[in-house]
Amino acid sequence: MNFTSRCGANKKRLYHNWLTDSDVCKNTKARIVEIGPLLRACPALCHKPSLLTQPGHSEPVLSLVHRDYWQCFEQLPHQDTCGRLGSLSLAVEQTRVCSKLISAQGRGRYLFRLALSRKTLPQFITHLLHTPRVLEWYSPAVSVLRREEFLEPFMSLLLVLSHMDFKLDMENCSFLDESWLLPVCEMYEVVPCREVGMVLRYLSGRVFILSLVPGTQAHVDRFICPGDIIDEINGTSLRNSKTGQAGVVLSRLKGCPLSIRVLRWRAQDGTVYRPLIKFLQALRAENPALQLGPAPSQQTAAKDLRPSSSSSSSQCFQEGRIVYIVQLLGRTNIGLFGGKEVLQHAIPQVLQENLPSKEVLLDLKETHLTCTERNSELELFNHHYPEISCVGRYSRPDFTIFAFCVADSPETPQTTGFCCVALRASSMKECEEIVCRIATGFKHTEWFV
Repeated sequence: MNFTSRCGANKKRLYHNWLTDSDVCKNTKARIVEIGPLLRACPALCHKPSLLTQPGHSEPVLSLVHRDYWQCFEQLPHQDTCGRLGSLSLAVEQTRVCSKLISAQGRGRYLFRLALSRKTLPQFITHLLHTPRVLEWYSPAVSVLRREEFLEPFMSLLLVLSHMDFKLDMENCSFLDESWLLPVCEMYEVVPCREVGMVLRYLSGRVFILSLVPGTQAHVDRFICPGDIIDEINGTSLRNSKTGQAGVVLSRLKGCPLSIRVLRWRAQDGTVYRPLIKFLQALRAENPALQLGPAPSQQTAAKDLRPSSSSSSSQCFQEGRIVYIVQLLGRTNIGLFGGKEVLQHAIPQVLQENLPSKEVLLDLKETHLTCTERNSELELFNHHYPEISCVGRYSRPDFTIFAFCVADSPETPQTTGFCCVALRASSMKECEEIVCRIATGFKHTEWFV
């Protein structure tokens, strides 16, 4: 085999092809300079790591199944008698039980990523090299592992890789059966609600989102989009799921906060994630009206939430969300009743205490709101929307004061019932906007006992 013809063209793509666009490797440029001679000596690494162990397999004469490199590593705990296989055995078992993987190719890719993240890839190859029953599966004529002139630089390169820090999301592995290139993966946190509001379509064992029901929690949150895939719900994988399985999981978790792992149809560079093209084409053929991405109404709403130049002094961005700069006027205990009727008496009660106001950052997240001091970033309070009983604004003097009632924390046994928290916005419009967003948050939540 002549490796030298492909080495120069491919060595710059080593890390991009081996990992994915979403993976991070520290000090990559510096390391490439150091291992340049090794790359020239062992150019099979310039494409993908699987090419080091996959080509050169010696197939049995009567074999009916193509042998993949996963079968080699899977046999090591049974064939290697050195007694020092702790890390390898754990990695093989974790790969074997992963419910998101179906093929041997996917499991092999997962095992390589796991070995990279744990810096144990050199140990894996070393165990393979001194296990004759497994090593004999590789052809001495073409396999890198059976040719001494390539083996030494190859092991040196693995040693260099073991000193790198690879930040790999091992939970994002549902597409390793199809590709090394992985989709954008994000977590959608949903409050306990009456209806999430997702219309689903099951296709080839995957759960696609077709549309969002207007007025439901998913539609209000504007987080997930038609064309995205639900990968798991609260740790339960939906890979290779049957029709209705997502509904069964959701019904079992009714009344609980949801953590939904979402795989985006759009890749990191903004284009369509390539392994999804055929699926999206099939969905479009079934539903010609399917619109990928956020609906126009959602796009308009998102634009309305962006801070304008006039409000930039009272708003800022944190982690892609709008955070309001407001004045915390104080809080007081209002007794055992927390309905909206008490606000007209509770707000003046807070103002009469005449406490010095604090400039704070009010962050209205998907499941809860937080309030931190602007200067010190000290968190003053954190309330989930089901804890809030009512919200409203004060009609005097300029409609900029608003307040909400919240159940007292069980960590403060000296108080009982509800308390009222009062704040001041920079303008009447912003005050109304904050009140509406808080109301939207707890409108879609329920009390569960």
